[in-house]
Amino acid sequence: MYAQLGPTRLFFDVDGPQWVPDGDRMRRRPVLFLLHGGPGGDHGSFKKIVGQLRDVAQLVYIDHRGSGRSDPVDIQECTLDNNIDDVERLREHLGLESISLLGSSYGGMVAQGYAIRYPDNLDRLVLCATAPSFRFLAEAREKVEQEGSEEQKLVCQWLWEGSFESLDQLKRYYRAMAPWYAVSFQEEKFEESWGRGIRNFQQTNLGFSGFLREFDFTPELDQVRCPTMVLAGEKDWICAAGQAREIADRIRDVQLHVFADAAHSIADDRPDEFLAILREFLDGGDI
Repeated sequence: MYAQLGPTRLFFDVDGPQWVPDGDRMRRRPVLFLLHGGPGGDHGSFKKIVGQLRDVAQLVYIDHRGSGRSDPVDIQECTLDNNIDDVERLREHLGLESISLLGSSYGGMVAQGYAIRYPDNLDRLVLCATAPSFRFLAEAREKVEQEGSEEQKLVCQWLWEGSFESLDQLKRYYRAMAPWYAVSFQEEKFEESWGRGIRNFQQTNLGFSGFLREFDFTPELDQVRCPTMVLAGEKDWICAAGQAREIADRIRDVQLHVFADAAHSIADDRPDEFLAILREFLDGGDI
């Protein structure tokens, strides 16, 4: 499905009902917008595991502007600020009074920005494997310099510089770093996973050479008013668990869960625990 949001046509997909029978009445469940990572990824990585949350929420998968199945746009329009406002435009387009958000990695940065900019329109917030500011980059770079192989150092240099020249280079990056993204990584499944995704290396370049070096939500996180769940993997190399703790320290109504045996891809590494925590958090009665 597509939503025409001004000059931007955004792809979204809906799974599960909003209103469900509950004894002698109908109960409204959370409408959970799912915000993917990148920049330059797509929503497909949510479908296998996060998609199981359809039993407690109506899921709305979103491809950020210019990403995935959303229409191409001028690459300079694919900014954090525009991604935040696109979430609000889609809420209005769908006629929803309020929404809940789950943002993973870069999507968690978009979600933080939304919670600060549009607090009255948010019911619940889930921040997964993300960071509150540009400072995550220095920590990740240091880890690669200290522990990375020569191949990992090379491909991460392309990331830090925002200098990928092709999808083949981006694929080489993900192949080299995949064991760091998920402790459950299986080499034989890499091609299958890569083939399902739609990626835009130019958006990745724009983010890592530009706005990801500058954003900082830290001073404003105390403005987040809705119940918030912050999830982190203790073995996450790019959005280290300390970044999640920093977020949780600044939000008033917050729960923090750090998965001891998980990296950046928490849902893949600890699917049962991940789903149990979020079902309990989301299934809190009427919204």
